[in-house]
Amino acid sequence: MFGDNLDRIVKGIEKNYEADEIFFTKPGRQFPSRSAVKGVLKDLRRVLFPGYFGDEMLTPSTSPEYFIGETLIQIERSLREQIVLALAYTSDDRDAGEADPARSLCGGTPEHICERASEVCTVFFDELPSIQRVLLTDVQALYDGDPAAGSKEEVIFSYPGLYAIYVYRIAHVLYQQDVPIIPRIMTELAHSGTGIDIGAGAQIGEYFFIDHGTGVVIGETTVIGDHVKLYQGVTLGALSTRGGQRLAGVRRHPTIEDDVTIYSNASVLGGETVIGKGSVIAGSAFVTSSIPPHSRVSLKAQEITVRQPGERD
Repeated sequence: MFGDNLDRIVKGIEKNYEADEIFFTKPGRQFPSRSAVKGVLKDLRRVLFPGYFGDEMLTPSTSPEYFIGETLIQIERSLREQIVLALAYTSDDRDAGEADPARSLCGGTPEHICERASEVCTVFFDELPSIQRVLLTDVQALYDGDPAAGSKEEVIFSYPGLYAIYVYRIAHVLYQQDVPIIPRIMTELAHSGTGIDIGAGAQIGEYFFIDHGTGVVIGETTVIGDHVKLYQGVTLGALSTRGGQRLAGVRRHPTIEDDVTIYSNASVLGGETVIGKGSVIAGSAFVTSSIPPHSRVSLKAQEITVRQPGERD
């Protein structure tokens, strides 16, 4: 019976709390909130694509300054609080966990953590106009590349590929500033919602196109140029990750140069693999070595046999 075993189960779990991985080994500290990070992404999308994901009714003839300013103030406060939590949690400072986020934004947290969080936010929000500009090129690429797209508005409002790219571009700026935990939370939120997994550390150029998207994987050290198209199931990955943490920071994912198209379920692997400009990779291809510019990579024709009922082999 469960009741008879409860004491033994409780003691076993309590013993496991001594493991380094259990957060109770850092008293007073807490992880960033996934719901708060999700809220930041939601509100930022309202600012970058006004009228699509909120109740605001903005037109080119109205002044959007108040909406932008007030919304960004709220976002900055929320994001800075989460960055403080992330920095404090990963800090070696024994006093870093004394803050009470419910009491104040940074009360009790070491000053250097508060200052670093403010610096990160300053850089991040300065980058927003540039992020928005690049996202508009992604919208254009998706619209131009998909004959099923009825309008660019439809792309913005409903395409999962654009959402995954949007989240990546937000997370990437935080990743570049060595913010822990939060970029991963962001990209995993997009991953769970779209089936598209883009590492926040990847470097991706303008006019990026992901069609359908489900199953696309883009590794952390991938470099992608401009005007690149990926279809569902594409993997831009590592040849092997058996080295585990020893590979942290090591270049292990491919470079995809400008104007490359990679069709569904193809895999391009390895940190030394370069797909040259203007190349096309056929669906289901498995590529582990560099391809010269303007190449066409295809599989040998596979024989298809159609057998009717009653026919013998």
